[in-house]
Amino acid sequence: MLVYKAFFKIIYKNLPEILIYVLVFLFLAIFLSSTYSSTQSTDFTETKINIAFINQDKDSMLVNGLKSYLEKNANIIYTEGDGKNLQDALFFRQIEYILKVPEGFSESILKEKIIKLQRTAVPDSTGSVYIDSLVNKYLNTAVLYIKNLRNITEDQLISYIEEDLTNETQVYVNNFGNRTSNGNVVYYFNYLAYSIQASLILGVCAVMLVYNNIDIKRRNLCSPLKPKYMNFQMILGNLSFAVLCWLILISASLFIHGEYMITSNGLLLLLNSFIFTIASLSLSFLLANIVKSRNAMSGAANVFALGSCFISGVFVPQEFLGKQVLDIAAFTPTFWYVKANNLIVGMTNFNSENLIPVINCMLIVMGFAIALLSVSLVIIKQRRVNT
Repeated sequence: MLVYKAFFKIIYKNLPEILIYVLVFLFLAIFLSSTYSSTQSTDFTETKINIAFINQDKDSMLVNGLKSYLEKNANIIYTEGDGKNLQDALFFRQIEYILKVPEGFSESILKEKIIKLQRTAVPDSTGSVYIDSLVNKYLNTAVLYIKNLRNITEDQLISYIEEDLTNETQVYVNNFGNRTSNGNVVYYFNYLAYSIQASLILGVCAVMLVYNNIDIKRRNLCSPLKPKYMNFQMILGNLSFAVLCWLILISASLFIHGEYMITSNGLLLLLNSFIFTIASLSLSFLLANIVKSRNAMSGAANVFALGSCFISGVFVPQEFLGKQVLDIAAFTPTFWYVKANNLIVGMTNFNSENLIPVINCMLIVMGFAIALLSVSLVIIKQRRVNT
């Protein structure tokens, strides 16, 4: 295994440059994990806003019923007052909503001749929309009974409305496991794309620059080691280096995200990152057969790793990127890798409908790996024919 050992000797000589990308990634991963806090909450707490309810239709059971219904869902601060005082209270946000019931309103409802209520609310207030919905709900229920039950008394109408509005539906929020790390686990695996690509490009290019040197290549051809064994050890060395980089970079995720990594979501993320590592290795092998110097090697690592990450959603989420940028990014494996990560962390149900888009993204990344490797083999064969 002389070629295999020589492969890692060259890697060892270039280790400081490769470690820069690994250490920067690990620093970002730990930093994001320590600063990120999940603010998402599935709990619901009902809040009551302050309103004014001015009733000018005295001794109306229907209006009193409406007032009682509103008191269960809002704080009635004022029940009387002139327009100026109420407007001042609205301006200083002591109240958010003013509802005036005109005289004869109840009688008009019973005769199916509705008089509009007078309302004043804080502009663009969500509380006013809520109160509007409560008022409409109560009055629409009243109108429904009046239209369908002729000669209904006001007492009967109030009892029917109260019975209907007391019905509630229980809502249960299912807990699908620990989702506290969802926010930063996707950042971790997205940033991994930059580190894994840069590390592999630098490592593979450094080795191939040595073995593609014309003098060393001629000496190897004169050695007793057959070319097929030499190529086998070279392939084995590339695969070992890629797997080693992947293991080092994902090892931190096991400590940072803990039990999440052994869930279905975590295992899919690991699988997706491994497939992307293979694609990055193919890209690195292609570049290694193109670049001619160490300066070109560093430039390739920055252009291809950093450039693809910028347009593919690693540093800027894909939802914030323009359509033209995403159309260009779709021609890189990084785009599909990031897209799969985003789909995986949002999955709660692992049925075929949810898994198929993720599998499609992984297959596309594998397609990139095969295509890049094929181009590399064509270049190698063409050079062999020319020489």
